[in-house]
Amino acid sequence: MQASHTHTRSLKIDQITHKFVEVNGLKLHVAEIGSESSPAVLFLHGFPEIWYSWRQQMTAVANAGFRAIAPDFRGYGLSDAPAEPESCCFTDLVDDMASILDSLSIAK
Repeated sequence: MQASHTHTRSLKIDQITHKFVEVNGLKLHVAEIGSESSPAVLFLHGFPEIWYSWRQQMTAVANAGFRAIAPDFRGYGLSDAPAEPESCCFTDLVDDMASILDSLSIAK
């Protein structure tokens, strides 16, 4: 997969955009930067972090010609918490990420 180098100026942190995506009954926060037509890189935060942990890497990846995407996991940052957080498992995370990619029209 080759990156797209369609922009000539350097992207900055304040150009990261934010949106909410309805996923599996929850509203999840997604931060992104870079061209929608560029190959996507999905950044996944650890515990107890949020998308903001990746802000420096996101701009570097976007400036390299990729679309950088960093969601807040369910119950973190600006994303909704599930009704029963103790029942969440790793497959919920995988399903959420696949649904986010679908909502952004990104092939898996």
